Amino acid sequence: MPVSVTAAEGFVASGCHAGIKRRRYDMALVATDDRKPVVAAAVFTLNKFFAPPVAASRGRLEANGGRAAAIIVNSGNANAGTGPAGLADAEAMCAATAEALGVDASDVLVCSTGIIGNPLPMDKILAGTPKLAKKLSKDGAEDAAKGILTTDHCPKESVVRGSTFTLGGMAKGCGMIAPNMATMLAFLTTDADVDPAELKTILKSAVDRTFNTLNVDGATSTNDTVIVLASGRRGKPDMAEFADAVHKVCEDLTYQMAKDAEGMTKMVALRVTGAMSDEQARIAAKNIAENNLVKCSWYGSDPYWGRLLGAAGSAGVDFEAEKTSVAYGGIVVSRAGTNFEHDADAVAAHMKNERIEIEVALGLGSGEAQVIGIDLGPGYIKENSKTS
Repeated sequence: MPVSVTAAEGFVASGCHAGIKRRRYDMALVATDDRKPVVAAAVFTLNKFFAPPVAASRGRLEANGGRAAAIIVNSGNANAGTGPAGLADAEAMCAATAEALGVDASDVLVCSTGIIGNPLPMDKILAGTPKLAKKLSKDGAEDAAKGILTTDHCPKESVVRGSTFTLGGMAKGCGMIAPNMATMLAFLTTDADVDPAELKTILKSAVDRTFNTLNVDGATSTNDTVIVLASGRRGKPDMAEFADAVHKVCEDLTYQMAKDAEGMTKMVALRVTGAMSDEQARIAAKNIAENNLVKCSWYGSDPYWGRLLGAAGSAGVDFEAEKTSVAYGGIVVSRAGTNFEHDADAVAAHMKNERIEIEVALGLGSGEAQVIGIDLGPGYIKENSKTS
């Protein structure tokens, strides 16, 4: 039984090796099984240096009111920093997919991921597109999940089966990840009947609560995209249940990305509480999670609370050291800006876990936020010291 983008009624998928990368799958296609457009919604990167595929997909959804029949994806090349030629290539990918499927090009969305600044190898992409169309099937979800990966070590898939609907999804992403949204691609499908405006609202809320809390390295990608397609095959869902399902799938994919982060040995659930506002809490949490000294201490399993407060105090938010406290795994190690007597062995045991929980309490208000952070070690540096 499919556990990804073909789990819901009405969708097929495929993946293949087109030759963009040396050996691994590098293209994927998700489409409706009857080739008819369905309700679609998306959230895109807030980076102003956005890639042509983002412009192409965003423009289509704005023009047609939120519908799509297919999503064509390539990995290994982001088609970013490629200028007008890159936009023409993105449009050509849509046109080739439309021709292969017998649909309108305006109903095809496009995504790319990989290296920035290089032209797409369009000969390989245009040759691979018809192959993808012929391979489309209900069993093609796993191949599609492989076809969108870049430096990921494994596919990322998730499914929630609701009382009257199914929602499935796949994602890629393990580096260049920071809120705005988290640098990644994610594709969700459902057989629930949801109108475009409501679907977009639910997706945006889920993204803010999940993908946008993931911060691997503070780098906001040029190509971030999350798309959800809704076939409507199984009728109107209970909207609260549906919204919860979207959140659950996005959350599951978020943690899968965090676990697969480049060079990751520690995944940190960092909560900032007691801020003057939620926005101030988000700013402080982001500043802590992106601080290289903090990230190095996580790699070394060192509960160095002084680095946490140092990052919070330099975040530009309201901060009074004498009102703060810091806890690792629920064990308070600092209070009022200084050491607090605690069970050091218990803290050390918690720090050896792959997943660490930290709370930085500012003691000033009711604002709070959570960030999923990653440690910084040799593995990340090795992966990112080269561009290909």
